Amino acid sequence: MGVWAPDVTPAALVRPRVPACGQPAQPSPATWQHGCVTAATHSTLFPQVPDSADAVLAGLDPEQREVATALHGPVCVLAGAGTGKTRAITHRIAYGVRAGILQPSSVLAVTFTNRAAGEMRGRLRQLGAQGVQARTFHSAALRQLQYFWPKAIGGGMPRLIDRKIQLVADAAAACGTRLDRGELRDVTSEIEWSKVTQTIPADYPYAAVKAGRETPRDPSEIAHLYAAYEDLKRDRAVIDFEDVLLLTVAVLQDRHDIAEQVRSQYQHFVVDEYQDVSPLQQRLLELWLGERDSLCVVGDASQTIYSFTGATPDHLLDFRAKHPRATVVKLVRDYRSTPQVVRLANGLLSQARGRAADHRLELVSQRPSGPEPVHTEYTDEPAEAEGAARRIRELIDAGVPAAEIAVLFRTNGQSETYEQALADAGVPYQLRGAERFFDRPEVRKAGVALRGAARFGGNDSLLDDAVDLPSQVRAVLSGEGWTTEPPAGSGAVRERWESLAALVNLAHDLAAARPGASLGDFVAELDERAGAQHAPTVQGVTLASLHAAKGLEWDVVFLAGVAEGMLPISYAKTDEQIEEERRLLYVGVTRARERLYVSWALSRSPGGRPNRRPSRFLDGLRPGTTATVGRSGAGTGGGVERGIAGAAAAAPRRAQRVPARCRVCGRTLTDAGEMKLMRCEDCPSDMDEGLYERLREWRAVQAGRSGQPDFCVFTDRTLMAIAEARPENPAELSRIPGVLSRKLRSYGADVLAICAGQEPGEDGLDD
Repeated sequence: MGVWAPDVTPAALVRPRVPACGQPAQPSPATWQHGCVTAATHSTLFPQVPDSADAVLAGLDPEQREVATALHGPVCVLAGAGTGKTRAITHRIAYGVRAGILQPSSVLAVTFTNRAAGEMRGRLRQLGAQGVQARTFHSAALRQLQYFWPKAIGGGMPRLIDRKIQLVADAAAACGTRLDRGELRDVTSEIEWSKVTQTIPADYPYAAVKAGRETPRDPSEIAHLYAAYEDLKRDRAVIDFEDVLLLTVAVLQDRHDIAEQVRSQYQHFVVDEYQDVSPLQQRLLELWLGERDSLCVVGDASQTIYSFTGATPDHLLDFRAKHPRATVVKLVRDYRSTPQVVRLANGLLSQARGRAADHRLELVSQRPSGPEPVHTEYTDEPAEAEGAARRIRELIDAGVPAAEIAVLFRTNGQSETYEQALADAGVPYQLRGAERFFDRPEVRKAGVALRGAARFGGNDSLLDDAVDLPSQVRAVLSGEGWTTEPPAGSGAVRERWESLAALVNLAHDLAAARPGASLGDFVAELDERAGAQHAPTVQGVTLASLHAAKGLEWDVVFLAGVAEGMLPISYAKTDEQIEEERRLLYVGVTRARERLYVSWALSRSPGGRPNRRPSRFLDGLRPGTTATVGRSGAGTGGGVERGIAGAAAAAPRRAQRVPARCRVCGRTLTDAGEMKLMRCEDCPSDMDEGLYERLREWRAVQAGRSGQPDFCVFTDRTLMAIAEARPENPAELSRIPGVLSRKLRSYGADVLAICAGQEPGEDGLDD
């Protein structure tokens, strides 16, 4: 994907429309594409900022324009791969801001990776919509938690740990359990899944079986390790990334004053990759929204590939049912891939089963025709890697930039064979998921050198012969290790050179876009990019897992190891797991713009038994085969669906809020704490002190079981309200502020038993 993608210059380009797979040819309308591709793929690196709100809409196709102008009420964008979803939603935000409909500071755009958030901020900057918050769920929650912690909890916020695996190892040691490296990683993943699905240690065994989890140890043993991990975390006064979401949810649930403060700040929400939200993230989103519906969600159920982390497409698929008045826009015009690549992608999904498959989108390529995908069988994995390296060498020699080529595989363990093969062929490469560009030591040093040269360049003899920006940057970076020719071989030296070469290339791009740009302008551009984590392109073939490739694209893609046992992976047993593996291959196919190479090996090592076969997902799609599974009916096409007619009249009206009044003196209550007690702070209390203490003791036990702070069970104010009201049945208990339906289900029986002077049950937790 081009890093700085939006190109908003309109073009009146007309070309014949390529018929979609199996669809009749249509007349050739004027196209809104930019040189045959939209900004969903290639674009100008430094486009001009649109001069008006209407100019923001220039170049959008009809469905993208519908997204951009649908600024009121709930909106659901079902966006197929390569259809320009990021373009559509960034233009939507920018149009709303530039038209004066949205205040930049009132918009919160949420996505799932720092890279995607950085790209969104970069695009918004180029569209003239500065000031919009574009963050990950965790980043947005962490900022709120840090700000409100002194008010909501008091004292200093616990330290946030970057990686939990060492703490899990310590918890295992405390339990006397030996875990190898693989088991340690898998147990850590199970703990993360438990937390995002809001599963406490005691409930893990049941929840894991119900969800069909492939557990690395006996579920009861993992539950024990999970509980020990939570205890250790509490003892060391640290929290992990999942706690950030859990604690933010707890604060917003229990402190209505804080929730209202957040809601007064953010009036409009946009959620990208909505098919990947977890139950915990969905709960946080609901608390941010409150009773409002100013929400735009974007996603594609056919790209749900993270269910093992707790992600579920159900929220996306159920959006229309939850919001009957929602506008639903379907984007199916694929600007990324050729008709040949799109045909293979559509064919993969045509054989799919399950709920996500029922809502699949039939992509329609907008690109000129290209070569057919190439399917190749090899005797063994080293031969497969060598074959790919040879083809890549030929492509590069023919003029294809190395940065526009990727090798994608199912597991990270497959990369080593390809690293060696590419190094032997003299092909530069980079591993996706390695250290972030602007955090690399050589990039940091280069930034210091460039900043110094920009400030004192007149006294630097290195710049005496430098006449323009590119030559100035080359001169400065030559002192940091950059040379006109790359070093031989691979390894750290080559990686450092590639980083510096990326900065040199960026200087050329900036000079071409802004003639007369100075070294100071270049440093300012780097600062902007560093803040947004918007890295320039590194000139090397990308090696990445299929999961890490999500959201990216290249001119040429090699899909390696597409064999049974690898795709689908051997431990995918259930129908749901098999279908997720199919979607993973679909994601891989749709990363390719022009050329796609699909390969597999008959054995793992030279001389091994040739007992492997091509993936079942290729049946009927590669030459000489027939499909083993079929589906009737095609996927859905593009277009716009308005909310149900008359839904506004038919929808139940929200109950008007009745002012809370003190049950002693009748004064209107505004303080959140007083509203929980249903009385003024100074009015006399009839609280049963003994009952209050018994409730506090019970709460401590529950918090210990769940590994959460005490207030996540019930706050002190809620316990005081219970001790004053002394409820006798669930209805009376539910009327106490702070006793939400989930807590009523989880703790109601225990609380009522304590209020009745009885001992609480042993298994009162059920959430």
